[in-house]
Amino acid sequence: MKLGILFSGGKDSCYASYLAKQEGHEICCLISIVSENRDSYMFHTPFIEKVFLQAKEMRIPLIIVKTRGEKEHELVDLETAIKLAIKRYEIEGVVTGAIESVYQASRVQKICNKLKLECFNPLWQKNAEEHWKDLLKNKFKVILVSVAADGLDKNWVGKEIDNKNLEELIQLSKKYRFHLAFEGGEAETFVVNCPLFKNSLEGIFKPQKFSEEFLMFKKEVKV
Repeated sequence: MKLGILFSGGKDSCYASYLAKQEGHEICCLISIVSENRDSYMFHTPFIEKVFLQAKEMRIPLIIVKTRGEKEHELVDLETAIKLAIKRYEIEGVVTGAIESVYQASRVQKICNKLKLECFNPLWQKNAEEHWKDLLKNKFKVILVSVAADGLDKNWVGKEIDNKNLEELIQLSKKYRFHLAFEGGEAETFVVNCPLFKNSLEGIFKPQKFSEEFLMFKKEVKV
């Protein structure tokens, strides 16, 4: 089936993309929403401006639509983006990285029903610890790009999660009672390498390199 991925660049949307491809589906495009509201109810915001780098390494077209991020009204912009994916790439379904957010999953499902598309949530209700271990087992390199929970200080920002510090993260989540998969916005992630990438993005924190690549990519993609 031809699918579009609701794509934030974080661990969940990247892993959902990987699972869809493993199931034999054709990933026709990535769909990213850039919100002006850093506290958007629907959309991941940290590092969203860098998804074009991931799209380049995945060799998959990227659709970017901007939104003011107003609650419920931002869904109109999401629907616009999905319609663009239907028009340009003839997608038949949409994939999300939703794990527990009924708010997000139900609203995407409603749009898909309206547009007569299938909606896939391959990570739905997955155990958070199992999810992290699957990411590491499948060679996903995931960094934390923001933290907003007791127990997670600034030293975690920019840190790649590996088997060793995952155990620390698990213990912290139990002690401070935050969701290990960050479903409550306790932290945000960005994938710098995975089996879908041609090359690693581990040098992404070089500001000058990023600026040059962004200017080049904007010529290729309608934002």
